[in-house]
Amino acid sequence: MSAVTENDGIGSTGGGGERRAGRRPVTSRSEIEHIALEMFSDQGFEHTTVDDVAHAAGIGRRTFFRYFASKNDIAWGAFDEQLVRMRAVLAAQPSDLPTLEGVRRAVLEFNHVEPDEQPWHRRRLRLILQTPALQAHSTLRYASWREVVADYVAERRGGDASDLVPQSIGHACLGVCIAAYERWLADDGSELADLLDEVLRALQRGWVTELP
Repeated sequence: MSAVTENDGIGSTGGGGERRAGRRPVTSRSEIEHIALEMFSDQGFEHTTVDDVAHAAGIGRRTFFRYFASKNDIAWGAFDEQLVRMRAVLAAQPSDLPTLEGVRRAVLEFNHVEPDEQPWHRRRLRLILQTPALQAHSTLRYASWREVVADYVAERRGGDASDLVPQSIGHACLGVCIAAYERWLADDGSELADLLDEVLRALQRGWVTELP
């Protein structure tokens, strides 16, 4: 991405996003995310520019790039911070807890969404899973997530994270989570936490003979 050179004045960009009259400039990453997710839903991800989002939020491009490295990163929110927290949750699991039970608990914690944020989370997941332009970016994010799981499994088994079993479990956990996300998007009456818990417990039963 080219360097940002425009002024950071409020409403300094043109763009297609319409800022409501009298609206204060947004002051948090979460607010910018909500504005962007709404715009992506209404007019399409590829047809919404950084300038559009910044203008609708009442901020300049420079402020936008303080929060997000690119437009693609909006969909993932505080993903990097959540991965750090997920590592901490895994590290805090009791040593006598079965490995996949530790993974299940950490994944459920990672995916916890407050009720008032769930409609936005649906938009976020639909964008990530159904937008072709985001697939290459998503692949990098998925790899980072799998690495956290593989590192924990390897530590518990006394091997290396690049070994077959830790890598396989990382891929398997991601796969069942994506299946749960897709079911949640297809069924408005379902609960994401329940779906994740169901598939992760099923995965535990399948790997029970392989892990301490």
